Amino acid sequence: MTWTAPHVARRSEPYVADERAMLQGWLDRHRDTLLSKCAGLTPEQLTLASAEPSNLTLLGLVRHMADVERAWFRQRAAGQKIGNLYFTEEQPDADFEVIEPAGAEQALTTLRAEYEAADLAVAHRKLDDTFPMPDGRTISLRWVYVHMIEEYARHNGHADLLRERIDGVTDE
Repeated sequence: MTWTAPHVARRSEPYVADERAMLQGWLDRHRDTLLSKCAGLTPEQLTLASAEPSNLTLLGLVRHMADVERAWFRQRAAGQKIGNLYFTEEQPDADFEVIEPAGAEQALTTLRAEYEAADLAVAHRKLDDTFPMPDGRTISLRWVYVHMIEEYARHNGHADLLRERIDGVTDE
């Protein structure tokens, strides 16, 4: 039997909550949305490119968001000294370019693990906590949450189009 990406029960965002719970709820909703766009697809389907010349694939988005979760929450906000998952200085787009169907199941597992690790890394921090960026800017954890929601919203739009092109499935 061929492996397919597992079904994901998308969590609802809170309608009434404090700021932290609201931001976390929307982030979780977007995280679930990306995973739901992959649900039921084979590794080969997850690696189908959208349209030439683009190399955008659902698996590439999964890999990209794993690196983005790690970079913003763990490396930057929490200051963890850990490496990147896919991209390197020599190949900054490796998350999108080095795609093999055989790595699909592991990539989805890695993304889910990064969700958990990211949440743990900042669980004890306040939204007003700040940290320096290499370019000299100072960023707050609140900014990271808003940025991540924006990042997922943009890429989930890409995922909508990719999924529809693969098998015609559409949803919110």
